[in-house]
Amino acid sequence: MPQLRRNEPIRAWEAGDTVQGFVLVTKKEVRQDRNGRSYLDVEVADSTGRMISKVWADSAALGASWEAHDFVAIRGLVKNYRDQLQLSIDDCRVAGDEDRRYGFDPSLLVPSTREDIADLWRRLDRALATIRRPELQRLARHALEVYGARLREHPAAKTIHHAYRGGLLEHVTSMAELAVKVCSHYRQADADLVLVGVLFHDLGKTRELGAMPANDYTLEGRLIGHVVIGRDLLRDACRELGDIPPDVQMHLEHLVLSHQGKLEYASPVEPMTAEALVLSFIDDLDSKLNQLVGAAEEGPGLRWVKGLGRYVYLGDGSNPTPERVEAEAAEDCEEVEVSDGGAAKVSVTVERTVAIEARGTPGGGSPAGTGDDPAPDPGPPSVRTLFD
Repeated sequence: MPQLRRNEPIRAWEAGDTVQGFVLVTKKEVRQDRNGRSYLDVEVADSTGRMISKVWADSAALGASWEAHDFVAIRGLVKNYRDQLQLSIDDCRVAGDEDRRYGFDPSLLVPSTREDIADLWRRLDRALATIRRPELQRLARHALEVYGARLREHPAAKTIHHAYRGGLLEHVTSMAELAVKVCSHYRQADADLVLVGVLFHDLGKTRELGAMPANDYTLEGRLIGHVVIGRDLLRDACRELGDIPPDVQMHLEHLVLSHQGKLEYASPVEPMTAEALVLSFIDDLDSKLNQLVGAAEEGPGLRWVKGLGRYVYLGDGSNPTPERVEAEAAEDCEEVEVSDGGAAKVSVTVERTVAIEARGTPGGGSPAGTGDDPAPDPGPPSVRTLFD
């Protein structure tokens, strides 16, 4: 049912909703309609998703001063256009520190992986620990030491797949786990080589793309591209370690250079070894399925996925995914510590309504007379507050 949504995440927006709050502008381009009038083709985002948006010729936001990569306050109407949700922006202005009291929090507006970064890192470490050859194990550890910080934060792409903070780590971790399983089945593929190839194949994106929230191409990225940059990073690492056999290094370079799969996909060469084929296939699989995850967040039914160039069917919504069931269960329950007055404590899961009552007042404040009541909630910002 359409409603007024204030400071709610993009994932919660539905057709017919009037929305107001804060977003990150990830794209802003001037276009012209059939009558020659200028309008803006925009994309807005937060940590839960993205939405294509329009600023039409009669909108007050058309003449306002704001640009791509700005955090902004917006007001608009969500519509359904060609089976996709689209926001028509009525008002827009740059958000600043003075808006924090109204709910502005930049950390909530940067598209980010929903996985736990520390857990992803542990999983990647566990997969790389299966590398048996000492020189390749040292090469993998060297790469993590030198590039680990950027790997944990960078997106894996500008728009198509894993295009969010931590997306590169999520992508590489998923591929590493797939590599272990695939190579255990296809024994002719050298798992050690594939795993090092997984680690380096997109490492060039840490220099091809800027970090979030900008996530735009650097000059080096435009002129050289992540494939060749990644090959150069591999060469640098091999040179520093000095113990990688020349034939092994050449094979690893081939893995990086061929991972795009086809010449028309900007791959300098096509995969010519079993290891190169495995790397290319699992890269393609992981990126495509990630696009389906993104499409599914818009709802069930037929959805056009630009990166796949086709409609995909995402079910009728009658069978919730395991992730959705788990998320809903987590929302209804929370873990609390219970003590009998002694040193021992146990953690138990209780329904959220019980936990709220146990803390005191229905609003979650302290019981009357404790003197610890929080400041009154100022409530959601009004249209006048944000745009007048």
